[in-house]
Amino acid sequence: MTRGPLLFAGDPHRNFAPILRACDTSPPGTLVLLGDCECDAPLPELLSPAIAAGWRVCWILGNRDTDTAGAFDNLALAYPEGNIGGRVVEVAGLRIAGLPGVFKPRVWHPVECEPPQFHTRSEFLAALPPSEHWRGGLPLWHRDTIFPEDFDSLRTQRFDILVTHEAPSTHRHGFSGIDTLAQDCGAQLIVHGHHHQSYEATLPNGIRVRGLGLAEPWPAPRNDRGIAPNG
Repeated sequence: MTRGPLLFAGDPHRNFAPILRACDTSPPGTLVLLGDCECDAPLPELLSPAIAAGWRVCWILGNRDTDTAGAFDNLALAYPEGNIGGRVVEVAGLRIAGLPGVFKPRVWHPVECEPPQFHTRSEFLAALPPSEHWRGGLPLWHRDTIFPEDFDSLRTQRFDILVTHEAPSTHRHGFSGIDTLAQDCGAQLIVHGHHHQSYEATLPNGIRVRGLGLAEPWPAPRNDRGIAPNG
């Protein structure tokens, strides 16, 4: 369990300077990256000042993190201990869940192809010719794909904050299924990237939503009971 501030950061797209400045002006805590890092060097090198100062770094995959093997390796292989995709981690008494990646019609797009074409990664991989496999598994292009099994897994857990790359329905390109997942698991807050739009909203079910812009740092407001109602 990590004490200290909880800092979320919108898609860096290789620009970590605003995020590092925010870390430098705050006591060390936990930094959560919302995807699309597009690392051109290993993440621990890019964030070395923050890590050296004591920041715990968590991340989820965005769609641009699987554009090239280099971008993927500099994140997923260089700092696997920070990956919270498909997991729930505890930070200073708050439980944070990560839903990485994006919906893709070849597998599942809740607007364009319902029901899903494939429910699990193993089903999808079995349907692919060996020539499309990458490193013995899913194609690189689909390492960031959301599968129904991701929702099934997270829905069995409870958490306070849902961190996603895709947006919930508060954004015009968002998905109501993310709203439902957060509600089913008792979340108070959804924080997302992907669309590079900074905004605050509240879903009809009362869950707060915070969308973050490009490399935008946002310190989550806290109180003794968890997430403060405003900020």
